[in-house]
Amino acid sequence: MKKQILALFAGAMMLAACNTTPSQPSTVKSFDEIVSGRFSCKKFDSQQISKEHLDAILEAGRLAPTARNDQEQRVYVCQSEEVLAKIDKQTPCRYNAPTCLVVAYDRSKCFVYPGEKYDSGAEDATIVATHMILAAENVGVKSCWINFFNPDSLATALALPDNEQVVMIMDLGYGAEDAQPLPSHSKRKPIEETVVYM
Repeated sequence: MKKQILALFAGAMMLAACNTTPSQPSTVKSFDEIVSGRFSCKKFDSQQISKEHLDAILEAGRLAPTARNDQEQRVYVCQSEEVLAKIDKQTPCRYNAPTCLVVAYDRSKCFVYPGEKYDSGAEDATIVATHMILAAENVGVKSCWINFFNPDSLATALALPDNEQVVMIMDLGYGAEDAQPLPSHSKRKPIEETVVYM
């Protein structure tokens, strides 16, 4: 049974690798390659990402864990010139990305934690977004996590339901030929400064 599962997984990964556009080939990456190679892209090619790549990214978000599996996330795929222009009025950080995902959550569906001070909404939406941002890197799509905007103003501009809270915008696209990480990208604190054993 274990061999059968491994064979099915390998076959699925090979199929995902074949779902590419001719000008943007992708290969199956290891998890280490994904987390070390991904950076916040601030210069995108104008080419729209393929449906296969977008579907793979959205599916990764669909499979993300949420509190009680309530799946209160809402992901809005923004690709039309009209909607992207609305996003441009809310933030200067689209960087010519041809696709933006607006990630929100339904306030009425959240799990309220003990103590009734916090709920799962922003946390779950963030988990979903993280899954999608890593899935994008896996298929050769660059990304940038955007928080430089007023969430309420964006929600109004996009006419989102009143019960939904916007968490972030995710720029998606193929990186321009000269797209590079920022100089500070590789600077990391020693693990001793951020991890405490108790």
